[in-house]
Amino acid sequence: MAEKTRKSQIGIEYLLIVGLVVFFLISIMLIAFFYSNASRDTLRMNQVEGFAMKVISSSESVFYAGAPSKATISTYLPEGVVDIEIIENSIVISMQTNSGISKTSFSSKVPIEGSISTASGIKKIKIEAIQDKVLIGNA
Repeated sequence: MAEKTRKSQIGIEYLLIVGLVVFFLISIMLIAFFYSNASRDTLRMNQVEGFAMKVISSSESVFYAGAPSKATISTYLPEGVVDIEIIENSIVISMQTNSGISKTSFSSKVPIEGSISTASGIKKIKIEAIQDKVLIGNA
């Protein structure tokens, strides 16, 4: 009888150890998944900021150069962008993140207007100075 209880005890101890190891592995995987999503959102937000700053910088250069000036730029727009609005002197970009929709505004020193599509990837954008403002659109 003592041998049967010893085998049972060894079996239960084995199951406890395997259970704890599985618990720790699942915990570590969940933490890694959370942090990878957070870093992915940060990367996309940085790419959106680079996109907006390139458009605004080119717009200001074209505006200060004068009325017949034009420029075509190539820039990258990441996935997850829901909406791009050009309102008065700013570009407002709405982006889907893990925590919901994030809106970010980038202001310009010159009056801008127009529209940009939200399709992700490398985009060609046409920037044109006319009289007292800058028109921005897809090339």
